[in-house]
Amino acid sequence: MSNYPPPHHQNHDIKDMIEVIKAYALATVISIKDNKPLVTHMPLIYRETDGKLIGHIDIYNPQTALMKDNNEVNLIFSGPQCYISPSVYTTTQLPTWNYIKVHITGTVEAIESKDALKASLIEMTEFLEQPEHNYILDADNPRMERALDYIKMFEISIINWEGKFKLSQDKKPKDIANARERLIKTNQVNISNFLDRVFKA
Repeated sequence: MSNYPPPHHQNHDIKDMIEVIKAYALATVISIKDNKPLVTHMPLIYRETDGKLIGHIDIYNPQTALMKDNNEVNLIFSGPQCYISPSVYTTTQLPTWNYIKVHITGTVEAIESKDALKASLIEMTEFLEQPEHNYILDADNPRMERALDYIKMFEISIINWEGKFKLSQDKKPKDIANARERLIKTNQVNISNFLDRVFKA
């Protein structure tokens, strides 16, 4: 574990980091080939029974060749983040940026079984459909059957966790509460405004 960010912005509680993974499942997956990084964004599911991360990757993705043989990967899970104006504090402060990140280092094992692949696709869909469960991926879904030849399953064994939770913890309780409220409000408003700009009617 590095000494940055400062200790009060580090979270060593694995349970908290698991909550980030569950709530923000889309991971940035980074591996190295010929001294160059390969980066892919994909959802990963934390398996409670053995503490492994489960994922799937397209066979045409150049990173697929590295998702096996105990190769090391680095993962970033990104929680909520936003600019914090000094105006939200009751004390004199400077502008800052609050965020939640989880950095993981792990080793990858390719899972070649199509039965395991199918079961994991169904399990991941069930997890991501929470809590409404409006869609169920049936085991005999013909589109899934056709897709199995083009998807590889893998498991990641976690060897290092780093929680980077920068949430104004070094401020007074009222300022911490104000920063928390700004984080919630800004994320809700920013998403709506951003989508309105990008997806114009």
